[in-house]
Amino acid sequence: MSSPPHVIALHGGAGVTPGRDYREATDYMRDLAARLSAQLAAGVSAVDCVEIAVLEMEASGLFVAGRGSAPNADGLVEMDASIMDGARHKAGAVCAIRDAASPIAAARRVMEATPHVLLAGQGASDFARQQGLEQIIDPARFFRMPVGITAADIEAETKALAHGTVGAAALDLTGALAAATSTGGVFGKRPGRVGDTPLPGAGVWADDDVAVSCTGVGEYFILTSAAYDVSARLRYRGGSLESACQGMIDSVGRLGGDGGVIAVNRAGQVAFVFNSPGLKRAVAGSSFEPWSGT
Repeated sequence: MSSPPHVIALHGGAGVTPGRDYREATDYMRDLAARLSAQLAAGVSAVDCVEIAVLEMEASGLFVAGRGSAPNADGLVEMDASIMDGARHKAGAVCAIRDAASPIAAARRVMEATPHVLLAGQGASDFARQQGLEQIIDPARFFRMPVGITAADIEAETKALAHGTVGAAALDLTGALAAATSTGGVFGKRPGRVGDTPLPGAGVWADDDVAVSCTGVGEYFILTSAAYDVSARLRYRGGSLESACQGMIDSVGRLGGDGGVIAVNRAGQVAFVFNSPGLKRAVAGSSFEPWSGT
């Protein structure tokens, strides 16, 4: 008798510039996916797996999340993150958080330790501190420029290129699905700006059927309820996971937005769909050899 399927899918953001070398980031993602697949095979839950995935990607500094986050127009870093456990239909999120070294760890604590879904700004920072989470003591030493972004990208005329998000979607051996997403936003953004990343239904979604993490120009993903739209298309229209994701991305594109989505369903199928120049992505699981690409 074969064992139940398991899979982990990752993305490192749709902020890809053609011709640049992202191999350091994508090789890292492939190795991370392989390690996480082994953990899923050993019985780690989907929700723990996606938290670990995003926490490690934040800590790497290779992406525009966590250590690679983007300063806003005032030179301060405000970060967003969310996590959703499909089996329990619970979510936790933080937005415009400044002092926590791992926004996804703070989001998980919101989900597990409070009756709330989203904490913002100073309240989110205070909560993370009260929970004993690691704090950023010296921002100048903590943050670094992520892979694929240059100093020229953060100049006024080109800073739209300097954006990104990380995310994960997983299926565990029990059939549970979970997803998580984290971002440092766009370089030079208006202080207080929040995109889709911390909003369940927009930047992240997980239920009994599918787990979804989005990346791209967040305003358009908010306006289309992008992450939930994938689930709704599967539930009400049927069809393949790929077609549901493509339909969602087409809706984003019709409004003028670009980006990408990763999704995993309860059958262990995976979809990577994007209308941007590329999407840093990786996968590993019972039916997938570890792979990454842009």
